Amino acid sequence: MCSYMRKSYHCDIHCKSFYITGALNRHKHIHTQRRPYHCDIGSKSFYITGALNRHKHIHTQRRPYHCDIGSKSFYITGALNRHKHIHTQRRPYHCDIGSKSFYITGALNRHKHIHTQRRPYHCDIGSKSFYITGALNRHKHIHTQRRPYHCDICGISFCNLNTLVTNIFIQEINIAVISVVNHSREGFICAVSFSQANVLHSHKCVQTGGKSQHCDVSEKSFPDKMELSPHLAIHLGSTTVLLVQIRYLTQ
Repeated sequence: MCSYMRKSYHCDIHCKSFYITGALNRHKHIHTQRRPYHCDIGSKSFYITGALNRHKHIHTQRRPYHCDIGSKSFYITGALNRHKHIHTQRRPYHCDIGSKSFYITGALNRHKHIHTQRRPYHCDIGSKSFYITGALNRHKHIHTQRRPYHCDICGISFCNLNTLVTNIFIQEINIAVISVVNHSREGFICAVSFSQANVLHSHKCVQTGGKSQHCDVSEKSFPDKMELSPHLAIHLGSTTVLLVQIRYLTQ
């Protein structure tokens, strides 16, 4: 049907067009932030009834659509169909500018913004613009001071999930370092004990005169693990490096 129909219903805020008025009206909720369909179990609200019905599966844990290759199940058929591309490695939607391909049209459309530099979603408080509504909504937390992502280790909350994940990695490093400290307060060469770690470090340097702990990333050397660990934190840009460091520090 859509192959010969014109998209004659236009959004008067930006350049999107639609085949039917219903699709246009649903789209307009994005601009008005109106979410008239409410979940009677949780606090979430939605633009359309279909989104509300899909959300309700979270509360019922009902996943009626099963993958016949793996063991995963899904709330909706669309999610199952997208998942199946993982098994087939089929990426039928191709970018006509670059060489990338995608499982779904939505991912392809988001990718195209990189080439066009088009950022149609604007923050009404600051001057920033974004490719997708999700990025705009995450940005708005900065203005509202809403921090929905909580760290169970340190108790601090964050605006976005990526910052929380980074914080958890740092907390795990700190826990590993503390574990090393608690097991290294006694001198290894003599039987002298110290109340402070830095005094122990100085004492060890005098006795060993060497730097036995080496950084595998930058090849620098240090007297012991306690002095090596702050240096390792410099290399936190890589998750792989970070996990190697955690394993090393807890040995």
